[in-house]
Amino acid sequence: MRPAAPWVGVLFALALALSLPVQADAGPLDGAVVRVVDGDTIHVRIGSRVEKVRYIGVNTPELHHPTRGEEAGGREAAEVNRRLVAGKRVRLELDVRERDRYGRLLAYVWVGQLMVNAELVRRGYAQVMTVPPNVRYQELLLKLQRDAREAGRGLWRRA
Repeated sequence: MRPAAPWVGVLFALALALSLPVQADAGPLDGAVVRVVDGDTIHVRIGSRVEKVRYIGVNTPELHHPTRGEEAGGREAAEVNRRLVAGKRVRLELDVRERDRYGRLLAYVWVGQLMVNAELVRRGYAQVMTVPPNVRYQELLLKLQRDAREAGRGLWRRA
């Protein structure tokens, strides 16, 4: 039996790499926002596919909670998110864990130099929700949350 030509191994490795899902160390992904689901979830067209993207490190009140219905502040958080990202080109920065248990891509979402995750917290429309191992910007987000709470911004607004 003849040994396989060296290029066969290269082709096999290339085919395997192309069949694997995107990995966090693959660098940022660029795409266009095609739908804003709520305050912390969007749909992004990346090449020929659309990915459901969940913002890392933050949580906003729900628009359609399965047991509680619409949560207070959910509509406002979704509207702020919509103004920040709807129809725009975004860069998705991945962290250690690529997807959540629902199959959503987990990302820090950037519009130009603005990290949307952080901006939602800064404006007071998202709370910090740390889920290890995705903790790259945890300290920044916690500081922004303290500042928003102390200033009474967004959901922290005093009646």
